[in-house]
Amino acid sequence: MMTRRLLQLFAGLAMYGISLALFIRAGLGLDPWDVFHQGVAGKAGMSIGAVVVIVSFLVLLLWIPLRQWPGFGTLCNAILVGVFADVGLALIPAFSHLGGQIGMLAGAVMLNGIASACYIGARFGPGARDGLMTGLARRTGWSVRASRTGIEVAVLGAGWLLGGSVGVGTVIYALAIGPLVQILLPRFTVPEVRGAKRQAAPAAVS
Repeated sequence: MMTRRLLQLFAGLAMYGISLALFIRAGLGLDPWDVFHQGVAGKAGMSIGAVVVIVSFLVLLLWIPLRQWPGFGTLCNAILVGVFADVGLALIPAFSHLGGQIGMLAGAVMLNGIASACYIGARFGPGARDGLMTGLARRTGWSVRASRTGIEVAVLGAGWLLGGSVGVGTVIYALAIGPLVQILLPRFTVPEVRGAKRQAAPAAVS
């Protein structure tokens, strides 16, 4: 079970980084956090992967007053998504044809949904940004939806002002990613070991 969880975690984080590269190469807009990452990268003259890693650890600092503690998956997320985003950008060409851009955008959304279900379902802890959302909701009494909306509106606005790419892809991602993860997550959630042992016991006795 642990082997499956680790493989699923690392595969999910790799796919998440590649999906970010696909969004960028599609050129039709990014999700709110990546609009911010792209804007900062453009102003700082850094790769977007490096910015993703730096921002992830800065966000983790915000967990401290929220009394939120990172898991193993949280730390892996903070490092590997940015690394694989840069790998994807090095390997994936940009498309100037609208049909290719639309196809790449659709692939990016689907891959991002699968990636999210994989790393969340591995149960090694939330990503830095998801943990900020849930921690803020817990400490303030706000709903998770209100916390997420407030955070993402703020980073989207900041990223747009910094020159990040906002477009139809931003809207499609916002509308599609929640339902997509909800559908996929039960398929990728690794059951807890205790539950698996209880289920296996009767078979062993018989």
